[in-house]
Amino acid sequence: MLLLCLALPLSGQAVRELNEGDLLFCCSDSANAITQVTSGVEDLPIDHVGIVHRIGGDVGPLFVIEAVKPQVCLTPIDTFLVNNTHIIVGRVNVAMDVFGSIRRCLAMVGKPYDDLYLPGDSAVYCSELVQMNFVNTDGGLIFDPVPMSFHDDSGQVTDYWKDFYSRRGMTVPEGAPGSNPGELSRRPQVTIVGKYPIIL
Repeated sequence: MLLLCLALPLSGQAVRELNEGDLLFCCSDSANAITQVTSGVEDLPIDHVGIVHRIGGDVGPLFVIEAVKPQVCLTPIDTFLVNNTHIIVGRVNVAMDVFGSIRRCLAMVGKPYDDLYLPGDSAVYCSELVQMNFVNTDGGLIFDPVPMSFHDDSGQVTDYWKDFYSRRGMTVPEGAPGSNPGELSRRPQVTIVGKYPIIL
């Protein structure tokens, strides 16, 4: 399936067709600790998500709001595409307060990246940025949290995550409320509208 996402330049036409609030799901080149315990739409190895934001209205430059180390930031679209060459574009298909949602995301720029993936703290990870801030026209969350998954297909928490949290004096927060980019890409509220280099 990853062949659908082979790295080729994203055309100017395709970039222009991105909408405010579109979700850019990033496929990993190889299996990693995140893709081993989660799966994306069409079983793609999705391990990151960013949010399209155009500064200055319809003719302004495109950026991506994303939570990456060391903090939530605004990344120019060209830089984002260099750093993440396999892109799946998702679009919310329910009544969304796009500009309200973007304002909420922008308010988190500068917050530290949450590499512990814990709910309720001051740090933020990539899919949490979406889950916490995308709201419908009534102000309610579009994406409810889901139980966090750190287990593989056998149902066992992987050694990587056991060691990861053990080194921090913690138990694995299996089942804690949260989100992940792969699961987010499979939500019924998201329609996949582009697979790059396939043009919209």
